[in-house]
Amino acid sequence: MATVYLATDLRLERRVAIKVMHGHLADDKEYKARFIQEARSAARLAHPNVVNVYDQGQDDDTAYLVMEYLPGITLRELLQEHRVLTTTQALDIMEAILSGLAAAHKNGIVHRDLKPENVLLADDGRIKIGDFGLARAATANTATGNALLGTIAYLSPELVMRGVADTRSDIYAVGIMLYEMLAGEQPFKGEQAFQIAQQHANDTVPTPSSKNPRVPVELDELVLWATARDPDQRPHDARIFLDQVLETRAIMHSDDPNSTATQRTMVLPSAPAASSADAETQILQPRSRHRTGPIVADGVTALATKAEHRKTRGFWIFALVIVLAALAGGTGWYFGAGPGGHVTIPELSGKSPTVATAALRDLGLQVNPKNGSINSPTVPVGAVVATTPKQGSSVVKDSTVTLLVSTGPKLLAYTDVAGLIEHDAIQKIDEEGFTYSESKSTRQFDGKIAQGVVIAAIGADGKSLAGATQYGDKQPISLVVSVGPLPDVTGKSFDDAAAILKDAKLTAAPGRQDYSDTIPKGMVIGIEAPTDSNGNPVAIHPGDTVNLTVSRGKEQVQVPDVTGQSWSQAKPILLAAGFTLDYDHSVDVRFLPGIVTVKSTNPKPGSTVDKGSTIKVRFNGQ
Repeated sequence: MATVYLATDLRLERRVAIKVMHGHLADDKEYKARFIQEARSAARLAHPNVVNVYDQGQDDDTAYLVMEYLPGITLRELLQEHRVLTTTQALDIMEAILSGLAAAHKNGIVHRDLKPENVLLADDGRIKIGDFGLARAATANTATGNALLGTIAYLSPELVMRGVADTRSDIYAVGIMLYEMLAGEQPFKGEQAFQIAQQHANDTVPTPSSKNPRVPVELDELVLWATARDPDQRPHDARIFLDQVLETRAIMHSDDPNSTATQRTMVLPSAPAASSADAETQILQPRSRHRTGPIVADGVTALATKAEHRKTRGFWIFALVIVLAALAGGTGWYFGAGPGGHVTIPELSGKSPTVATAALRDLGLQVNPKNGSINSPTVPVGAVVATTPKQGSSVVKDSTVTLLVSTGPKLLAYTDVAGLIEHDAIQKIDEEGFTYSESKSTRQFDGKIAQGVVIAAIGADGKSLAGATQYGDKQPISLVVSVGPLPDVTGKSFDDAAAILKDAKLTAAPGRQDYSDTIPKGMVIGIEAPTDSNGNPVAIHPGDTVNLTVSRGKEQVQVPDVTGQSWSQAKPILLAAGFTLDYDHSVDVRFLPGIVTVKSTNPKPGSTVDKGSTIKVRFNGQ
């Protein structure tokens, strides 16, 4: 929400931290309210383990807080450097955190965002809680609305499941931090925040000794008590948990044979308040000497009695902790590894029923032998689409799960769009519930269909939908659209033809050469029709390379020598050579072909002429 600056208070000559809300959040009333709430929440607390807020104000649209500056590091930085803390270090930090948090809870404030980043470790040894930006009144039974506020790794189960936080939610976050300090890692991990949240809601936090065998069982019990999934099984507030932490430390200290007589600094309870009548300083009269003995004796007896009471109370508290730990452990086993444990149905979409069944059984779930069926426009036929209960939901172990297998997309009525203008065809595809596939649509030259008109519609299998009356829901349809006829390059030079084709987004390449009776030598006869490997004709598309057939001019042939041959022999020879014959047709009428013989030809035999030239034939007797 903000940027924090190190600044100097010129009036009091001290260094302070100024937290300035980001400018782009100035118009967001909710963020501004949270920002101001931090100042109000911290201002209500006057405790050595809470970061002091000195002032709050606004400059135009920019809101800011003036706070105590603590040179040092955060608990997160300490954990990154050392990963695992000693028991003593963890308890020292816990005592400071709980002391500050107890003050907050006493003032009716729930922090809601406790995490190592918000625990400040000053260079002079002070430990303070900061960042009350998410704090709310504990009596408000605070709900988060549609979003989870706070850091996902430290959210309590009730925040995940119901979005409601109270003082016990803070205790849960403290318990997770204690686990992290002792075990060197967070208890729950996952690639996505949703997975971690589900573990908080459904799994029991393990004991830190499972990761670090050096952790005493007493601290395992503290972690289990603070992180119980049921809020009613946790300490009601930070003061109760702090008292138990101090009691546990005392028990561990007394059981340590290597411990010294050195005592930690303790805050002594204040003296009973004097009545208003005796509030002023008084001079006490000396007591008679003979009463000293009984007074001392009475004092010793009273101290002995109090000590016995403390010992008895300590025993019962210790027994209570053991019982609670046993209950928590038993409850954790039942709802974790035991029959009451919950598991999350994994994502199985697209997997085969065999693979999905194996995955569910590995989680301790039963699988309905009869699969359900469901239409799916995206999942292949025969693969799993969904489950009942749905994927991602938490269910009790040994529950039965039904697989819903794809039967393919639902068939819808289809109207052929061939012959429509491209825009109208696309609109028709969308209206009928199908998906237009622009990436697979093509354009091609067609001399019979006008530019911009659809030649054919192609289905997902690559085949034409011509004649189809049904097609799958949301399935892709690509279009083949005409760009009109190929440019006419007949009779053009190769360079001129290539320039014309380039304008049509085609590339010209030299093709075969052929004789032509009409196209001069060196000029283009036309564009060769392309074929596939099987010799079938294929369409030409913009961007293709086309081969041009170039004229070799008229074909030259020699006049065959048919002199002396009968007309019945000579005529087919001359026709086969490609000549046009000029002769006296009356000869065929008056004389039999087998009798008439060729006298001469013009041009004469052996001459080279254009194929198709006219040959004049004279017969003997003419």
